[in-house]
Amino acid sequence: MSRQSRRLLFAWNRKCLEEALIDDGLASLGDSYINFVYSLALSNRRMKPEGTKVKGSILAEALRRAGLREYLPSRMSRHALADAAEALIVYAWLKDCLTINECVSILGKVDDPVVCLTRLLVAAKERITFP
Repeated sequence: MSRQSRRLLFAWNRKCLEEALIDDGLASLGDSYINFVYSLALSNRRMKPEGTKVKGSILAEALRRAGLREYLPSRMSRHALADAAEALIVYAWLKDCLTINECVSILGKVDDPVVCLTRLLVAAKERITFP
């Protein structure tokens, strides 16, 4: 088994989009991943190192605009919606559907964080396949 395969073992057991969206472990990892790639995109745009945290309200709105809200239970907090967005984006990276460079590129194209995160979520949704 290759190192790449061992690194991703925990990511392979999601059977559908809904499972990936509600996975708390993926959401936790996704929180760090989103902040990292978004900070890289800002650094590229501003031409200087920049570290930032993406607000949950921005992620929740991007999830809605990406048409992913319908895959989740009707009663969910904004925080839970943000977690779902983080989970899906990091799952796409773990499944090799999106690279870090692609994420940074998508996030760096537009100044509006909701718009660029919506585009990233749409790309993730379109590229991930489930068994």
